[in-house]
Amino acid sequence: MLKLYFFPHPVQPSTPTLLRIRTRLVYLVRPLVRAEVLVRGLVQGVGFRPFCYRLASDLGLNGFVRNTGDAGVQIVLEGERDRIERFLELLRKEHPPLADVRELEIRWMEARGERGFRDLPSEPSVLGRMSIVPPDIAICERCLAEMSDPSNRRYRYPFTTCVDCGPRFTIITGLPYDRSLTSMAEFPLCDECSAEYHDPSDRRYRAEPTCCPRCGPSVFLCDGSGKRLDVGNPLGETARLLDEGQIVAIKGIGGFHIAAKTTEDRVLERLRRNFNRPQQPFAVMSLDLEAVRSYAEVTVEAEALLKSIQRPIVLLRKREDFPLSELVSPGLDTVGVMLAYSGIHHAVLSEGRDPAYVMTSANLPGLPMAVDNGEAISTLRGLVDYFLLHNRKIVNRCDDSVVRFSAGVPVFIRRSRGYAPLPLGLRVQLRDGIVALGGDLCVTGAVTKDGGCFLTQHIGDVSKLETLIYLRSAVRRLLDLLRVGEVRTVACDMHPSYSTTAEARRMAEEFGAEIVQVQHHHAHLAALAAEHGLAEIVGIAADGAGYGPDGTVWGGEVLFVSGGSFKRLGGLRP
Repeated sequence: MLKLYFFPHPVQPSTPTLLRIRTRLVYLVRPLVRAEVLVRGLVQGVGFRPFCYRLASDLGLNGFVRNTGDAGVQIVLEGERDRIERFLELLRKEHPPLADVRELEIRWMEARGERGFRDLPSEPSVLGRMSIVPPDIAICERCLAEMSDPSNRRYRYPFTTCVDCGPRFTIITGLPYDRSLTSMAEFPLCDECSAEYHDPSDRRYRAEPTCCPRCGPSVFLCDGSGKRLDVGNPLGETARLLDEGQIVAIKGIGGFHIAAKTTEDRVLERLRRNFNRPQQPFAVMSLDLEAVRSYAEVTVEAEALLKSIQRPIVLLRKREDFPLSELVSPGLDTVGVMLAYSGIHHAVLSEGRDPAYVMTSANLPGLPMAVDNGEAISTLRGLVDYFLLHNRKIVNRCDDSVVRFSAGVPVFIRRSRGYAPLPLGLRVQLRDGIVALGGDLCVTGAVTKDGGCFLTQHIGDVSKLETLIYLRSAVRRLLDLLRVGEVRTVACDMHPSYSTTAEARRMAEEFGAEIVQVQHHHAHLAALAAEHGLAEIVGIAADGAGYGPDGTVWGGEVLFVSGGSFKRLGGLRP
């Protein structure tokens, strides 16, 4: 194909010319090529397609970009090879901050005459290796600024979001990550939001959860019986009620919180009595770091984690002059703290007077957290005074993540919102089709695909049927999202009476898979070896009691672990 170039006199073209005429019009032979690229990693729901569109347009490339059914992105580029290579270089170096490009599969071929560059609708049938389902992301500063601006059409609108923030995993019903496959499908875009959504220069271009007060979900306040109240500002009224000492169930992104003020013993005494939590520490939420510093010590490392896009609960040391009630975390010198991560939280806390409010999961002991309005009202009626609800469906329940620091290094106590269902960064290769269920306490399921280990959100203790059903549905959802074609192995604890052992047997029978039972302390040390990429380790597992291969109770074990086998070197007597 011939391309036309103009060179102002007296500059001469540096490439070979076929013809030079008086106007210095030069025809150059520059063959065009085609590159078909499959991108894998965290590339859906993070502004990756808009980035590709703008980059290709800036470089004068033709072709298209679209989501694929395996959570990846397909890019077709036509143009001069050096420009395409420049595109790929910038793709790796300058992709959106929320994206994680892990693998590029590139095929070169002759150009086919693409014209212009387009952002096409998703193509579910285009599949490669599995990519990554996006987790939920804390609201960004630009969206918060809009919520705080009285002249903005999203002023105080709690579902304000853009391509850089907002819910992802908790609203996904399937892949590819398109609005039609989220719980936002029930809310068609208004003309203004649609214009933003289709404008490549707008930060809401292809932002699937985007909406506004005209077209999006709405919040409303109900009394303790579930009767809807006629209040003009449900969010501000919720803040006022909390400051009065009322207990409020607040529907958020991945479930319900129980909210209460933290500066009055009488409120927390009633909260503990209602939910039968005499000693369990409550997590608290603050609007900003200034508020957190009024009651806790914040290190540089903790500050970075508190302000991160994941916004986990971080265990912090209490100040000596701790101004909150000791009933927040009785008998402890630490308090679990998170910063507001959704528009709902920001809108409520910005009108409150306390430096922090209790924000603990709205579940009865042993049961999963409520996610449905009717379920929450039925379960919590008589235990809370008010309900702050909204009408967007929570598809995937997701508790808050919890992190503590050990020698300056963050360590997960609970890996869930903000991280699930991202794969673990293990240094070992795993075969596909393994489902792992763990023991009966603090359960998280796992699924392997394309050599990666993908974790479910936090499930909890599965001693009750409702939580076991939650584990089953979470694993099933992960299998569906990852498009795992065949489950070959189901792994569980060695204890014959665990609920997860019975569930593993049921799943193995359902899928025609083998069942592998792993000794409890061996599992802990094998996980440690996999995390650090070690083939063999000698480790001490001081986790408490576990069922031993000899049928006795093991605990405080010293084991030599080599791959999938181990040798007991010592341990505490039963």
